Amino acid sequence: MPLASITDLDDPRVADYRDVPDPVLLRERGVFVAEGRLVVRQLLSSARVRARSVLVSPTALDGLRDVLEQHEGMPVYVMDVTRLSSLVGFNVHRGCLAIGERPPAIPLQTLLDEARPSRLLVVIEHVGNADNIGGIFRNALAFGAGGVVLSSACCDPLYRKAIRVSMGASLKVPFAADSSWPAGLDAVTTAGFQLLAMSPAPSAVDIDDAVAACVPGSGIAVMLGHEGSGLTGAAGRGAGVHARIPMQPGVDSLNVSTAAGVALHACRRHLGWPPAAPGC
Repeated sequence: MPLASITDLDDPRVADYRDVPDPVLLRERGVFVAEGRLVVRQLLSSARVRARSVLVSPTALDGLRDVLEQHEGMPVYVMDVTRLSSLVGFNVHRGCLAIGERPPAIPLQTLLDEARPSRLLVVIEHVGNADNIGGIFRNALAFGAGGVVLSSACCDPLYRKAIRVSMGASLKVPFAADSSWPAGLDAVTTAGFQLLAMSPAPSAVDIDDAVAACVPGSGIAVMLGHEGSGLTGAAGRGAGVHARIPMQPGVDSLNVSTAAGVALHACRRHLGWPPAAPGC
């Protein structure tokens, strides 16, 4: 690994790390940022995305040296943590960042074809909070979902905070944005997935009963909506079943990423595990 010590904040070699908090600017550059040692390790081990460079403090370098040495030719820039934070514009989590190259967008049909063997899919509508997107992706990886479909109003899964909260799962679980939302829901059902729309409504079916009633051999697509308003009427009408997670009286709903985890666990108990985890 070529090591370079950086002392000048204007050094052109670290230009990608300036203005890191601006997600629009990063997308225009065709890159994303991974933050923290564990997440950088996930990036460096991902089969889906490629790291362009790594920026570390001397302490973080020592903690990552084993994995960095496996990437011959990738630049590794070393700065003291004070200069590093000044360069990127915020206090860097554990003195470690990496620039990843944003992969080409996956067409929806391609994602559905690749996800079919897992028999489990996540569909998200209008979830804009980075913590929730990260949590949903972490659950998707944990329970072997083959992919995530997002409406265009969702937070970018490759936003720095979403990647960090997902513990790098959004670098491994494939995803596609449905630009014609909710028209793409027809493609989901045509691909062999039964749509379960998650809802706190009393009229919805208990999640365990809904999963048990799914057609044998079919896949399941768990659909979740906006943190406050839930699924839109148009999306809800595209689902065959509305499912709810039973809760104590007086509690109206769960956080959307928590609900995703509970629902995916119920689905996986019914479906069994796929032959291999997706994207690893």
